[in-house]
Amino acid sequence: MTIKSDNHMTRILKNYINGQWCESKESRVRDVINPANGQILARVPSGSKDDIDFAAESAHRAFWPWRNTSAPQRIQYLFRMKQIIEANADEIAEICTSECGKTFAESKGEIVRAVENIEVACGIPKLLQSDFSEDIATGIDEFYIRQPLGVGASISPFNFPVMIAFWFMPYAIACGNTYIIKPSEKVPLTMTRIFELFEELKLPEGVLNLVHGGKATVDAILEHPYIRAISFVGSSPVAKYIYQTGTAHGKRVQALGGAKNPVVIMPDADEDTTVKIITDSAYGCAGQRCLAAAIVLTVGKAGEIFTEKLIQASKAKRIGNGMTPGVEIGPVITRESKERIETLIQKGLDNGARLLLDGRKINIPGGEEGNFMGPTILADVDSESEIYKTEIFGPVIILNNVDSLEDAIKLTNQSRHGNAASIFTTNGAAARKFRHDALAGNIGINIGIAAPMAFFPFSGWKESFYGDLHGQSFHAVEFYTQTKVVIERWHDDWTRKF
Repeated sequence: MTIKSDNHMTRILKNYINGQWCESKESRVRDVINPANGQILARVPSGSKDDIDFAAESAHRAFWPWRNTSAPQRIQYLFRMKQIIEANADEIAEICTSECGKTFAESKGEIVRAVENIEVACGIPKLLQSDFSEDIATGIDEFYIRQPLGVGASISPFNFPVMIAFWFMPYAIACGNTYIIKPSEKVPLTMTRIFELFEELKLPEGVLNLVHGGKATVDAILEHPYIRAISFVGSSPVAKYIYQTGTAHGKRVQALGGAKNPVVIMPDADEDTTVKIITDSAYGCAGQRCLAAAIVLTVGKAGEIFTEKLIQASKAKRIGNGMTPGVEIGPVITRESKERIETLIQKGLDNGARLLLDGRKINIPGGEEGNFMGPTILADVDSESEIYKTEIFGPVIILNNVDSLEDAIKLTNQSRHGNAASIFTTNGAAARKFRHDALAGNIGINIGIAAPMAFFPFSGWKESFYGDLHGQSFHAVEFYTQTKVVIERWHDDWTRKF
């Protein structure tokens, strides 16, 4: 798919339903904007209930034939899916960068993560195995089997146009479900291209569907009676809405929300490595990821050791178009996002924070129409202030000093978010205490981005997650299957003549 920026020739994206490309039933569209230069890349339908009705009915019809396809046969499609994505990784990454703003290397990185999940899902013949107990009573055996639910759906965010859908979809279809993906209306081009490439898979019609749209499409997914399971990633308020609405309609829901991830630096931490990892964590993807380092808590003398080093490392970050070699920070997704981040920074300053580094007014040659922000560091931020508690989702670090590890853990645990927390230290006892006491679902020890590999679930606690089972690995398998317990007895008649 060639990306065009001619406003008069820009195409309107189509849905992919029941094995064919089709126009949305909704005539209203919104522009897909390149955040680096403000150019229109495409137009995406606003979506409608009718679109979801068509997709859900198609997926429902496809379910029983797909369910009755053996697991070893189903994963053959996943093997080809992996090959297709890997063979077209550069093209997919370029599209991802053009509509999302992240660097080309970051786009390639999320493709690697997507492929990892496909690889793990290829183990479904083993992952679906269950327990068997012989002779629970004389001559009676008991066991359970896992069976698919029906139609599943995912509602994806803008910040990872490739990866996040693959936390869910490969497992769902490998387990025997049919599926609908709704990409973010801000970044629909990447998944559209992936579906164009996936036509090579020759999946049975209706097994895998793509529907564009905004809130109307989301609400239709939450309410449709054929859709049994919903996976979501986004902000905490929307995650709560998705969870409450979906479960009220009798669906399984896993809704991953926002974050405000603390990073603790002990005085004994390795200086150069710690500074590099933390600044990479905080500013990668322009800070627009749920595992970004948002609050840096230096303990004791670590404040004297690391503050200036963090400032200098932040200043050294190269900002620009994500397709430019050497660029480390691309633009934030929209002009509105940039304005929201700047407003939060100003509120922090009005509330008494100290500005150590200001990235609000930067000049990027050729990027005058882009949504660029430079690294920003605020110190001495009140832990009760809005900017301390709110997910900024931009290249901003809050840098506070505390007296002890216990104080750092207390601040970590009082947050309403609990996606991730990290500590940097060479002391095993300090690391163990933090790992044991910190109330967060993903813990990093000398790791700035505590992102689980695909063979572990992506955890998250408190308002960072609504539900019981997370994405990836065996949690995804459990989420997209239901257990059936079988208790059986066979009466033997050894006198019968055969």
